[in-house]
Amino acid sequence: MYTPQPTDTWSSSWLDAVAFVIGLAVAWWGGWNAGDLIWSLWLSSFVVGYATIVWMIGRPAAEFAWKAWRERALVGADKRSVIIFCLLILGGAAFLLAFFTVHFGGFHYVHSQFLISFFPVDLPGSGRASHAGMATYVEVARRYWAFLPSAFLAHRGAFLRRPFSLGDNQSPSLAGGKTISGLFAEPYRNVIRLHMPIFFFFFAHFARLENFAVYAVVYAAYFFPWRLVRKPATHAPVISISTES
Repeated sequence: MYTPQPTDTWSSSWLDAVAFVIGLAVAWWGGWNAGDLIWSLWLSSFVVGYATIVWMIGRPAAEFAWKAWRERALVGADKRSVIIFCLLILGGAAFLLAFFTVHFGGFHYVHSQFLISFFPVDLPGSGRASHAGMATYVEVARRYWAFLPSAFLAHRGAFLRRPFSLGDNQSPSLAGGKTISGLFAEPYRNVIRLHMPIFFFFFAHFARLENFAVYAVVYAAYFFPWRLVRKPATHAPVISISTES
């Protein structure tokens, strides 16, 4: 049975309003233009998305390893066997994290090369960069980190859910009845949500529609809790993998 998430009620949408006000205030205070807004969203896409991946991999791995160690006496396992089991869990988590670091990071790297050709970043003491490198990313983080709190607040639902959980019979289950592929697709869906405003700001820049009113409308559409107006999908039962013979 699907259990509604903590962010699935209108009473919780005030946090989305707060995120909207913070994000808009940061853009107004900094006097950002379309290029600034686009790079701030790129930074948020990478940081928030990667943090979601780390959360989805790291929390279950730590939970399973800790539970195996804490309850080793109940199954009569010796310390060495439990340590080996925990190392296997952590090794699997490290492999997944390495894979998504290359895949997710590579996507944003390619995207940054595309963006910098249209919206160059001036580097202190080095002039305008024509190619995005480490110095560019450091400068982007220095300039636009202030937008990150509002982005994290807008995507708080990803961090309020437990990707995996252990039932009373010690069987792991996926939250919301999702498949493994569906679970790990969530950070990429959040990236799409962050990139939609990028496309609008890109269009506004070349259509000479850069003004604060346009920014406010696009931000309002981005921070609006669309999850509350979508039709509820038919959710599959929670997938359980029994460990009992």
